[in-house]
Amino acid sequence: MGRELADAFPIARQTFAEADEWLGFSLSRLAWEGPEDELNDTINTQPALLVHSVAVLRVLAERLPEFKPRFVAGHSMGQLSALVGAGALPYREALLLVRRRGELMKEAGELSPGGMAAVLGLDIPTLDEICTQASQPDEVVQVANDNCPGQVVISGASPALERAMELARAAGARKVVPLAVSIAAHSPLMAHAQAGFNAAVETAPIGDPQIPLVGNVTATPLTRADEIRSDLQAQLTSRVRWTESIRLMIEAGVDTFIEIGSGSVLTGLLKRIDRQVSGLAVGSPEDLEKLSAETIR
Repeated sequence: MGRELADAFPIARQTFAEADEWLGFSLSRLAWEGPEDELNDTINTQPALLVHSVAVLRVLAERLPEFKPRFVAGHSMGQLSALVGAGALPYREALLLVRRRGELMKEAGELSPGGMAAVLGLDIPTLDEICTQASQPDEVVQVANDNCPGQVVISGASPALERAMELARAAGARKVVPLAVSIAAHSPLMAHAQAGFNAAVETAPIGDPQIPLVGNVTATPLTRADEIRSDLQAQLTSRVRWTESIRLMIEAGVDTFIEIGSGSVLTGLLKRIDRQVSGLAVGSPEDLEKLSAETIR
């Protein structure tokens, strides 16, 4: 994750080196060499994803300094990377905040074990109703990620999740896939992390963004620091409204999306939201070579 980028660009290598110093251990070695199970621990995965994204942002700023997007947005943890891109939160403080987020989410998962599942082929109103039917006062499941039409993730207590999966299959879901996680992200099971995360967000030096940031919870452009804090804090237990976020930007005139960091998952989702717009994933030196001022004007 990010090794080729660091080998090719000094500013990217510096970005990883700074993370190693600030965290007090070699995140770069973990990201580049593993072991994979340790990297996949959410307390490490979240910081590694942010560092890779910031490294790409810095390289992009060097190569195309005139580039300024109309909006920034990030899916779940990616919202913190987007804050760095918007100039609303310094890199160091974003890294420490995302590390704390991972620690708190892991603790919440240990206190309230649950799970998540991807459901293909059912719409949001149907899944909202299914989750309501499957939930009980002490066992809740809800829509966690509205990723794109026909691809939704549900999250919650294991018994409620199992009931919801069966109801989804009975309702005609094309596919229901349990995810290999023990944390019920974006559900009430994250409530154990809320107080700690609220405090971390309140003390983080978040400022007004230089570029509007589309919030996960509101799916609206956020232009003030207080709006950003509120959206970040609500995000732990709330739905990521990604489809609505993308559609809002398209309606505002955006026709090209650049996915920064590791992988191309969001670019794939974009194609299922609106095939009339274009997307390009940028995470490696080869990806950066494809970019030009004309591509992202």
